[in-house]
Amino acid sequence: MTADGGRTPLALTDAEFRGFADFIRARYGVNLDAKKTLVESRLAADVARKGFASYGAYLEYAMHDPTQRALSALVGRVTTSHTYFMRESDHFAYFAETVLPWAFGHGGMRDLRVWSAGCATGEEPYALSMVIFQMAEHRREEGWDTVVLASDVSEAALKTAQRGVYSEDALASLPGGWKSRFFEPEGEGFLRVTPTLRKNVAFRKINLMDDFSFSGPMHAIFCRNVMIYFDADTKARLVEKLHGALLPGGTLFIGHSESLTALDTPFEYVQPSVYWKPL
Repeated sequence: MTADGGRTPLALTDAEFRGFADFIRARYGVNLDAKKTLVESRLAADVARKGFASYGAYLEYAMHDPTQRALSALVGRVTTSHTYFMRESDHFAYFAETVLPWAFGHGGMRDLRVWSAGCATGEEPYALSMVIFQMAEHRREEGWDTVVLASDVSEAALKTAQRGVYSEDALASLPGGWKSRFFEPEGEGFLRVTPTLRKNVAFRKINLMDDFSFSGPMHAIFCRNVMIYFDADTKARLVEKLHGALLPGGTLFIGHSESLTALDTPFEYVQPSVYWKPL
């Protein structure tokens, strides 16, 4: 107890943190070694609200929950970073001006395949879908399937993304006219993505450390600000899998704070944080 009669705040011990960090690295590839303070701060409210006697008890509960819901929520809390619409806007410009014309001229299946890997709360895949609608509406009218695949390891993040409700402030970075075209009012100060836009994004839980497969290779993969959590070996393994998931000629987008230059990969550098799979 504290001097004023309140409960003494719990502390995340080094041993508790080490066990948790080792588990998360093995299960999800996420390196939390320098993030003890972040983990403690992001889990404090949940530990207190659920009445656990220690962080260790909470972590044991989450790691052994047979439904995996507690673990998914916990991982989402410690790995989901701040995101917003049109983040790193030069990527969307390159996607519109270079990737889309190539993709629509590439195959006879009329199937545009774009993957937002690590989509968090949905801003990225919805923004990609808006770009497609703005730049290639006629392709959809010609019978093209333009659905964007959006994945994350966090079920909580995916639920927020699927709901598609955002504050007015969150939409401030959208180009003029996009808000009125792609969103409709949802209570005071909030807007919801339109049903048409919502139908153009397919959400799926994917752990990037697991094997994953799709109905066909992708024209573009956005895996941005995900590998900042990975060590070099984990990053190299993921990049190899992303390469295999792309069509020859396809494009990989990573975060501006990330780079592949230290890795031996078959990708070719295009511009900062943009890489190409040679034909």
